[in-house]
Amino acid sequence: MAKTESFDRFYREYENWFERNRDIYEAELELIRSLLPQGKGIEIGVGTGRFAAPLGIKIGIEPSDAMAEVARQRGIDVLKGVAESLPVPNESYDFVLMVTTVCFVDDVLKSFKEAFRILKKGGVFIVGFVDKNSPLGKRYQEKKDKSRFYKEATFYSTEEIVDFLKKAGFSEISVKQTLIEKDGKMLPVIKDGSGEGGFVAVRAVKC
Repeated sequence: MAKTESFDRFYREYENWFERNRDIYEAELELIRSLLPQGKGIEIGVGTGRFAAPLGIKIGIEPSDAMAEVARQRGIDVLKGVAESLPVPNESYDFVLMVTTVCFVDDVLKSFKEAFRILKKGGVFIVGFVDKNSPLGKRYQEKKDKSRFYKEATFYSTEEIVDFLKKAGFSEISVKQTLIEKDGKMLPVIKDGSGEGGFVAVRAVKC
């Protein structure tokens, strides 16, 4: 069952987070942008369109009606649905994006298999998430019970995400990270690999 109650009720608070934390948001956006291929793309868990709109992605999947309405105002064509059962034909996209969504899905492997299904051969799947083993991820987990949005979330490590991708059939997997913590600050630099950055993006190909 989609975890939409908090997002339906508090979508304005969700939106305000991006305004209050613009530096973090811009760093995450730039990391995703560095991995996106050309072509027709779709975002799963498009939310209010905070990533899809600036990245030029015109279509998204979203279970929350309130969030979807905001995304539509940003010019996104939103289909109601969940990651485990996408209302999308086989092999219809060049790339699929999923940002800070994987921690809310009920079945990660099934969701990744769905992304695989709707990608064309040679298509790219990009998963952006907070790495549970990073300093930021550990703080999120410590405070999740007090968070309106993350209290029902399940955080994953980079290794776990890569394992799910391989089981779903993906290959040519590469990893990048940003929000590198140093002297109490999160630096918006982009580096290969994981372990230092709070926000990680994994790129995988349907060969």
